Amino acid sequence: MTALGLLAGSLLLGSCGGSKDAFTQSGGASYYADKFNGRKTASGTTYRPNKLTAAHNTLPFGTVVRVTNPRNKRSVKVTVTDRGPHAKGRVIDLSRKAARKIDIVDAGVAPVRLKVVRAAKR
Repeated sequence: MTALGLLAGSLLLGSCGGSKDAFTQSGGASYYADKFNGRKTASGTTYRPNKLTAAHNTLPFGTVVRVTNPRNKRSVKVTVTDRGPHAKGRVIDLSRKAARKIDIVDAGVAPVRLKVVRAAKR
């Protein structure tokens, strides 16, 4: 193998480097309507608008995600307790409290960035 090939290979491995690359995602966020208060979520817990919870289509229940509003740099940590959103372009549905913390309640739908900060316990 040439020196250039070895260098390229080590750079590729270094970028993966066995590090725990956190899951990140960007897209739209919305929040639960008040009519869902008290209803069971897909995880079996009860939805409460005053808790810091969220719905995501693929992340395991119990995963903690930092959701950041890139427009104002505010962020909030939420726990995935439900499945959704079920609308194209949206990546997460937030509880009302979480949506308020990052100031997206008036927008209805707003761009966000997600980063897993703690994987679900197995």
